Amino acid sequence: MNNAESAALALVCKERGWTEAADSDETDLVLINTCSVRQTAEKRAFGRIDHFVAIKKKYKQNLVIVIAGCMAQRLGDKLIEKYSLVDYVMGTSARSIFPVILEAAENGTKANLNPDEKAVFSFSKSHLEQGQFRSFIPIMHGCNSFCSYCIVPYVRGSEVSRDPENIKQEIHLVAQKGVREITLLGQNVNSYNWPGSTDFSSLLKIVADEVRNNGINWVRFLSANPANFSSKTIEVLAANKVFCRHIHLPVQHGSNSILKAMNRGYTIERFVKLVNEIRAAMPEITISTDILVGFPGETEDDVRKTLDIMEEIKFLYSFMYHFNPREGTKAYDLPDRIEDDVKKERLSRVIALQKTHTTQLLKSRIGSSEIVLIEGISRKNADELITRTEKDEKVAVPGPASMIGSFAKVTLSGLKGNTFRAKELSCPGD
Repeated sequence: MNNAESAALALVCKERGWTEAADSDETDLVLINTCSVRQTAEKRAFGRIDHFVAIKKKYKQNLVIVIAGCMAQRLGDKLIEKYSLVDYVMGTSARSIFPVILEAAENGTKANLNPDEKAVFSFSKSHLEQGQFRSFIPIMHGCNSFCSYCIVPYVRGSEVSRDPENIKQEIHLVAQKGVREITLLGQNVNSYNWPGSTDFSSLLKIVADEVRNNGINWVRFLSANPANFSSKTIEVLAANKVFCRHIHLPVQHGSNSILKAMNRGYTIERFVKLVNEIRAAMPEITISTDILVGFPGETEDDVRKTLDIMEEIKFLYSFMYHFNPREGTKAYDLPDRIEDDVKKERLSRVIALQKTHTTQLLKSRIGSSEIVLIEGISRKNADELITRTEKDEKVAVPGPASMIGSFAKVTLSGLKGNTFRAKELSCPGD
């Protein structure tokens, strides 16, 4: 979502005649779009702010510094108090003021913003990064789930669904610009609900019809909450091949007591039933997940249950992390916190098991033929291309850079780390 919104803000700049600066010496304006999901993301943002504030203080007094995004929403005026040389703090719902900021910067003045005016979130018309063949398309904003460990509802606000007509317009727009893959985005993407009986499954039907015959071959979505994943959604996915055979489905934990404390809204039995239903409808699908260990009150038995569910489901890959308290969330004040060394040890077991499963699943696929989207040149070998299957697997294969952004067919001939190897590319129809 941060990438999509950064692209949308960059588009506003370009439409007003701004161009991207090559380095800080040429910069007239710096926009730092921040994230608050993890503490580490905020630390990186503070590092960037420190860097540009130092530049402004030392030799570039006219540099305009704008801080946007979730951290700006969370901290607000505290950022101005900390950094007097920061010009504007623009929260997640205040992007509508960005053109006003740009106009003031163009005129060498300070924008006159009304601090009492309540910002209302609105979707941008496009989130396409210039020259890209893939595009993020936000379909909803905010979250009503209030998972006890998560800061998102507090910095993004309540759920707002996007007009399906506007979604169709953006799909049409990016298709005209050569996009071949889109990813529908939302903090809780499958809770999408537009007045007039357009829920997520209905929207998927609309999207499938819109992308058909316009050059967009693949559609993905992030991030789905198991509590909101309906049988109708599964039916639509199975019936339309344009939806990639990969789903990211965050389980977070294998223990019902921890899931309840997390306020996740489902049991582990419900999660397993959902996965079985998805795999029955689409046997070729791969599933990835998020796993959070070390939540307050977690016992060794809870950890075992998490390892058990990993053994039962066998995820293609997982984003694995241990609990870090986020001030402002309900979990911040929970008792029975787990010591850091215990959290890290438990996480190491989860990571080790996931590595085993990933290797097993990938090795079982060697010899199969797959359609891939060619993403770019390998960082390790300039003669190789990095490609991706619809199942979200990376494949390295020899080929010319002229094929980047196109589809091809490969046979998976080997495996190095978590990246498949293939010997040659062929036309998708071969």
